[in-house]
Amino acid sequence: MWSFFGGSSSNNAKSKELPKKAIVELREHINLLTKKQTHLQTQLITQENEARKFLSLGNKTLALNSLKKKKIYENQLNKLDGQIDSLEQQLFSIESANLNLETLRAMKQGSKAMKAIHTGMDIDKVDETMDDIREQVELGEEISDAISRPMYSGMNDIDEDELDEELDMLAQEETAKQIGNIPITEPIETNKINNERVSDLPNVPVNKISPSPQHNNKEEEEEEDEDERALKELQAEMGL
Repeated sequence: MWSFFGGSSSNNAKSKELPKKAIVELREHINLLTKKQTHLQTQLITQENEARKFLSLGNKTLALNSLKKKKIYENQLNKLDGQIDSLEQQLFSIESANLNLETLRAMKQGSKAMKAIHTGMDIDKVDETMDDIREQVELGEEISDAISRPMYSGMNDIDEDELDEELDMLAQEETAKQIGNIPITEPIETNKINNERVSDLPNVPVNKISPSPQHNNKEEEEEEDEDERALKELQAEMGL
């Protein structure tokens, strides 16, 4: 913790390595004791089986010796259990303390970074900067409005009433021209149409109109001309 509160760089390095080294050693020793614990448990089972065997053979002395060994192993196993519990508690405490220390170091670095960022800054300067930004934004909006306004203001001085009158005059002239182009025809009275007038109409011819000889001759001449042209083109292709 001394390095955290301003110790030298060498002490700082030692303080970082010391917790790590202690954690590694504790874990290694816990593993060693766990292996010893497993061995003692195996010996307990072995001595108990031998005591049963000697009893079955009627040899009480050897059976008692086996039970005594079993008791010794049990006492050692209980001590190992206590040692392992103590080491695990110590390991947990060191890991928690080291985690807290690293957390404090990180928080201290964050505090230094914030102080460096805020160096030379105060609320008055911040307010002044924000006012400058607002002024520039307003100036930009005024410039944008000025650019978007029309350059020729005289276009907005046109009299709308005068335009309406001129439009009405053009419409009247157009209507007069259309009326002058319409042909005047006498309306047909439908009540005068009777059967007599219908009978005066010429009959529709029924027979087909035969084409004139001149028309037929013209068509034949055109067909002959086309045949001659086709023949000449064929001869030209063949080199004749």
